[in-house]
Amino acid sequence: MITVSNLGMQFGGQWLFQHVDLQFLPGNCYGIIGANGAGKSTFLRILTGELDSTNGSVTIDPTKRVSVLKQNQNAYDDYTVMDTVIMGNAHLYEVMKEKDAIYEKPDFTDEDGLRAADLEAESDASRLLQGLGIGTELHYEQMASVDPRLKVKILLAQALFGNPDIVMLDEPTNNLDIEAINWLEDFLLDFPGMVIAVSHDRHFLNTVCTHTVDIDYGKIKMYVGNYDFWYESSQMVQAMLRNKNKRNQEKIEELQLFIQRFSANKAKAKQ
Repeated sequence: MITVSNLGMQFGGQWLFQHVDLQFLPGNCYGIIGANGAGKSTFLRILTGELDSTNGSVTIDPTKRVSVLKQNQNAYDDYTVMDTVIMGNAHLYEVMKEKDAIYEKPDFTDEDGLRAADLEAESDASRLLQGLGIGTELHYEQMASVDPRLKVKILLAQALFGNPDIVMLDEPTNNLDIEAINWLEDFLLDFPGMVIAVSHDRHFLNTVCTHTVDIDYGKIKMYVGNYDFWYESSQMVQAMLRNKNKRNQEKIEELQLFIQRFSANKAKAKQ
């Protein structure tokens, strides 16, 4: 669904990462990890198309709908909570807003079907909101009047609404209570599409991720498995490298001692 080819990003003459070649496949959940400043959010913004890379390319199947967790909490202050969620599927939202004009057409005969789709969309949005702990009494309130702590949940519901093929989430568990996090984990475990999420939440990554994308030392590598599997694997690799280096050092010292002992001996000097 997503192919990353020879991707590189440079800031101020320094490479944040380069030579990145990855494939993201349907049905998987990818957790993006790395230290602060490693480039996690930058990489995600490149995948969403919000940011241009220095070189390389990102190709997304054009037949797939991509949904992104928005970060600007005030962008929808002029809309109701319900409208904000349904705007997660722009086409469906436009259809709903045009329905009154369509009703006026004398040759239109599918009003009942359109109304049913309208009601189904609101019902789906309501289930998402309630799952995240936002009661029905707020569903038709203006976003401008909503507590900022709830806006995070509303924008998350927007990203999940309308059965997208690909969902991209930047720190989705930030400012969520434990009940909302548990609900989100259950939702993503049942979600049939692809998920790409930047997160520092180890429990969340362990619960939902099938793959781990590690950004470190200017490189981006993908591993099969959740956070703990990646961590245990990386520790094993580091231990093997340390042992290899230790053996190499022992071999160097052995050879240096051999040279010191026999370099003056004509019979051994050739060795």
